[in-house]
Amino acid sequence: MLDGEAVVGVYAAVYSEREIGGERVPFCNLAAFCVLEEYRPHSLRLVRALLGQRGYVFTDLSPSGNVIALNERLGFTRLDTATRLVANLPRVPGRGARVATQPAALERALTGRDAEIYRDHRQAPAAQHLLVERDGAHGYLMFRRDRRKRLPVFASPLHAGGDPGCLEAAWPAVSAHLLRQGLALTLAERRVLGFTPGGPGIELSRPRPKMFRAKNVGPESIDHLYSELTLVRW
Repeated sequence: MLDGEAVVGVYAAVYSEREIGGERVPFCNLAAFCVLEEYRPHSLRLVRALLGQRGYVFTDLSPSGNVIALNERLGFTRLDTATRLVANLPRVPGRGARVATQPAALERALTGRDAEIYRDHRQAPAAQHLLVERDGAHGYLMFRRDRRKRLPVFASPLHAGGDPGCLEAAWPAVSAHLLRQGLALTLAERRVLGFTPGGPGIELSRPRPKMFRAKNVGPESIDHLYSELTLVRW
């Protein structure tokens, strides 16, 4: 948004193309919205200009404040963000799972879509990656370090890949690895992980909302990749 040559408002977005049902679908992730106070009555014009791009699936994965209600008025739908806050515990010796974070190990083990996702995100500033191997199978976890109540001790899963059951079975080893990285707790969002880790924890009564707007794409096709969650630390 310009006033003469001065920038008075910005809505930053992350663009990507995703394959859904064998077709390439353009995505626009709404990442950051900032308008100078005296120009805020014009904010909706900026939002409508962004949403006026035809054919896009729009996601807003970290809306806050008045943006949530605004999104709902503009046709956004809330995703199911049911989340269990679980404690990351020291590993019990003798369990047969191994965790690796070296790029060479990830590149060797990951195939297909997981390999593509890893290549696309391996240099994303907020994304961290680990591989867990157990009984000849492997699981892949992409996660970020999050801050709550000014404490940067929360792991937030962004993508779970590999063998569907391996990550769940080997979670004690993953949990112990996260704890060694200074991440005492995991915000285990069921829709991302595909399971709920056991052990000490509580269900969040008000998990943070995530939203999307699309004509022909359902919530099952919306994930956290190619977004501000992978690109921006906070």
